Amino acid sequence: MPDEPLIPEHGGYRRLKSFQVAQLVYDLTVRFCDRFVDRRSRTHDQMVQAARSGVQNIAEGSQASGTSKKTELKLTNVARASLEELRLDYEDFLRQRDLAAWPPEHPALLRFKARRCATMDEVHAWYLEERRLGREEGARTNTDLHGPTRTAEPAGGPTSPGELVANAALSLLNVCCYLLDRQLAAQSDAFVEEGGFTERLYRTRRGARG
Repeated sequence: MPDEPLIPEHGGYRRLKSFQVAQLVYDLTVRFCDRFVDRRSRTHDQMVQAARSGVQNIAEGSQASGTSKKTELKLTNVARASLEELRLDYEDFLRQRDLAAWPPEHPALLRFKARRCATMDEVHAWYLEERRLGREEGARTNTDLHGPTRTAEPAGGPTSPGELVANAALSLLNVCCYLLDRQLAAQSDAFVEEGGFTERLYRTRRGARG
């Protein structure tokens, strides 16, 4: 390939959906930990650092890909591992407080996924709406204690703010981990088919001589 560049186009991580979702997870985790986790605890720092590691390693791996596919693979995998650790921390938060980890078909979770939130403002708007639905559901339930049996479908809004936010974060983490799994598979295939920087350097030198 005589026209193959020695250092191909690389970077552009801000356009990666995995980076965008990981960044939202990071912002959400910082706010979540400040509100629901003791700031003096190791868990607070570990969750924030795991979320940050996911974002930073996606970016660093993308930038390093110009000269090292091996480094890109390694850093992308570090990002994936960090977010898996963070996912376990959110699951632990729910389990240790006897809060529910929502199934995929939970009404509030379906509403969250339908919004396709890209910013913290959009996540906060969903949170406020779910809190409103939860209060209305509670009011209807109290009224029904003195009236006919309620037949309407429940809104699905939980009473715990921590349960709301933790499940939203888990939903985003599921998406991000899925995207990173696909990203790792694509990077592995590219490395097998195209080789790394050493092979590209050899092809470029051979092409220049020829």
